Order: sequence, then C-alpha cells, then structure tokens
Amino acid sequence: MSTKTYQAGVKEYRETYWEPDYPVSDSDILACFKVTPQPGVPREEAAAAVAAESSTGTWTTVWTDLLTDLDYYKGRAYRIEDVPGDDESFYAFIAYPIDLFEEGSVVNVFTSLVGNVFGFKALRHLRLEDVRFPLSYVKTCGGPPNGIQVERDKLNKYGRPLLGCTIKPKLGLSAKNYGRAVYECLRGGLDFTKDDENVNSQPFMRWRDRFAFVAEAIHKAQAETGERKGHYCNVTAPTPEEMYKRAEYAKELGMPIIMHDYITGGFCANTGLADWCRNNGLLLHIHRAMHAVLDRHPKHGIHFRVLTKILRLSGGDHLHSGTVVGKLEGDRAATLGWIDTMRDRFIPEDRSRGLFFDQDWGSMPGVFPVASGGIHVWHMPALVTIFGDDSVLQFGGGTLGHPWGNAAGAAANRVALEACVEARNEGRELEKEGKEILTAAAKHSPELKAAMETWKEIKFEFDTVDKLDVAHK
Repeated sequence: MSTKTYQAGVKEYRETYWEPDYPVSDSDILACFKVTPQPGVPREEAAAAVAAESSTGTWTTVWTDLLTDLDYYKGRAYRIEDVPGDDESFYAFIAYPIDLFEEGSVVNVFTSLVGNVFGFKALRHLRLEDVRFPLSYVKTCGGPPNGIQVERDKLNKYGRPLLGCTIKPKLGLSAKNYGRAVYECLRGGLDFTKDDENVNSQPFMRWRDRFAFVAEAIHKAQAETGERKGHYCNVTAPTPEEMYKRAEYAKELGMPIIMHDYITGGFCANTGLADWCRNNGLLLHIHRAMHAVLDRHPKHGIHFRVLTKILRLSGGDHLHSGTVVGKLEGDRAATLGWIDTMRDRFIPEDRSRGLFFDQDWGSMPGVFPVASGGIHVWHMPALVTIFGDDSVLQFGGGTLGHPWGNAAGAAANRVALEACVEARNEGRELEKEGKEILTAAAKHSPELKAAMETWKEIKFEFDTVDKLDVAHK
C-alpha cells in the first residue's frame, strides 16, 4: 500500500484516538472489536481509526473540532491484544464516554458502534465481540417487561425448565387447523406453543383469525389440565401501529404472552413493545431471526453475546439462544457465556466463555434462554444439564413428529423432562446416564418409548463455524 493511499485511508488517527494509558472510567461504555486490517496498516493506526470512526472522528481535520471539548467526547483505543489462533487479526479495546449516547436507546448506541466504521476501507474485516454497559447506563433502560421470577409467579411453574413447541409446518395451515395443533400440544403436557418467526398475517392465515383460534385452544387446554398455558402470538408487523393493534387484540383475548422478531422488526419497535408489555401485564417472547447474518462469520459482524445484551436492555422475557446439541450453530462454552449474560445479575469476565468484560445488570430482571432447533427427547439430558431450570426447552418437530400425534409428542417431552429433573436432583450425571434414565422412564410411558425409537438415529454432528479463540498459532 502506497503512503498516499495509506494516509487517505486511516489518516493520523493514532495521535488523537490511541491512548494506551487511558484510565477507563466506571461510566464508560467499553467495546472489544476483532480487527483485521488491510496489509500495511499498523495495529495502533487501525485501532485508533475504529475508535475515531465510531465516535467523533472523520477523514480530515475540521475547524468545528475547536467548538467542542473533543478530548472529552472522543472514543479512545486503549488496549490491543493478540487473537489466539489468528495471526492476521487483533483485539482492539475502545472506551466511549457515556455522554455520547442517548439514555435508554440501544438504537443510538449501536448506530455509533457498528455504523459507518464497518465499511471502512482500511479494514478487511471487523467484528464487535463484546460490549460493557456501565450500570449508570443500564439503569436508563427498561429491560425485560417481567423477568424470570415474575413469569414463574404468573404461570405458577417452579423447579423445572418450561416446555414449548413451534407449530409445524410453519407456513400453510389454516387458522382453525393451526388452533387444533396448539390444543393437542398443550393438553399433552407442554407449557407453551409458538408462532414461528415468519408467521405474521399471510393470505392462508390472517393474524386475527389465528389469534382467535389459538385463544380458544389455550382456554380449553387450561380447563382440562388445570395448568396455565400460553401461545407466543407473533405481533411482528409491517408498521409499529399494526404491531400494537395485534398486541392489543391478544390482550383482549386473554393471552398471557406475545412474540416479536427483534432484529428484523427493529430495536426501536422492540423497545416500544417491551414498554407496552410492561404496562399491560403481558410476557414477551423474542425470536432472533436474522441473527446469523450478523454473528456467524468469525471475523466480521456482531457476536451473538452482544445481540444478547441488546435484547436484555431493549426488553424481552425470552430469547432464542441456540441449543448446542440441535441443528443450529452453537459452541458450548460460548453458549454458556451468553446464557449467563441473559440470566445473571453480575457476570464476571471469563475468556473461556468468550466474555471480555465484567457486566453488572444491577436490578434488571433476567431473560429466559430458549433452546430451540432440531431437538428431541434424546437431547433432554444434555439440555437440562446445559440450561438448568430457568430456561424454555422448545421442541417443534420433536413434538409434532411423534408417530402418534402432537399430544403424544408433548407427553413424551414432559415425561423425559421430569425424569431428567428428578435424576439430576438425586445427584446423577445426566449426560453420562441419560440413556438409562430415559429408558427407565419409558417403561411407564409408551409415548416416550415411541419417541425414543423414532429419533434414536437422528443427530446433527457438524463442526461449529464460530468457535472461541482459544489457542494461538
């Protein structure tokens, strides 16, 4: 790269935005980027350029810099680290003064952090690995409308994970047949059923008809089982006004929970819907549709642990988190890291789980992680071990694919779950003894026995694309 091209690409950012001795403040928002610069661009220059372009900098000196306290407002690249296992990339740690961001607005924060800088020519790749939100900023955000404990109290369900099911086929059913499928699953023993992420209001099943038939199914299943039931009515819509209309109708029908696709629907819409749920007493289930477009490439995009933090701040009571063992991408250690980020009040830095910063959530409630995607009864021991009690285990095909029908599939899942929880409480090692535990339970449950026979050969053993950076070459 020629000197002229290089200077036009990154300028003399190092002098202004590279401060290796900067004393990080408790009120700063901290970010860790994985930076892959173009050949010939020094690390310090590239890190400083990221800090500049994501805060106050531009490509040349401007006279209006003299009209503000630039030293106060600028972002600062304060540390550089090697990326284990990668000789061309490095970690850049950047501190941003909290006053750069509007209070309670993840929209504003990420417009800066992942805005124009990702198109910067001097960088080959850029990935936002983690963000530390200071408690002073966390307290300006609404967070989950209810949280884990409040949801358990509303549903009167304790001591075990909750069970869900995504209705399949996700597209094409009439509203009445959709309601029939919901009823069978709920009466069979599930706590929740769910609209899939792309079920909105298509010609074959308009949203109002679906909500009405689903409400009928819920009330009937509750009367027969004596348990609280719910269905995630997807209120994601073309406009915010339409989204609120659908949410209001779900409330009129007595539905306990609604659903939103927070990435495709938008962070602004999601924050507004979370506020509405908080004010109207409904639970909010969040689907992460489109996340892998942003988070799967190991060198470019936004890591899912960051998308998790966005959701907890923006608001949601459930969030799809991957399964580790199912059909979708998910490294085990990294998944445990973002599960902690969803649920715990304080999460310490832990590089073995991909956590670059301490994160204090203060009094903000936790979010239920939702395991969903290609799971069935044989996965139950691993799921209970990985996710623990404060989770939702959601079986779509693993319920509706049962050879005896939806209710039998739901019953198989419920028996498998309760057998694993009981064995765990007795001190048994589920992942080592899972086969014996399920086989013993199946002696008293023909539904579970049939499910085990149906899916005994089904596995998803592919290599994980996005792994933790754990060993340097």
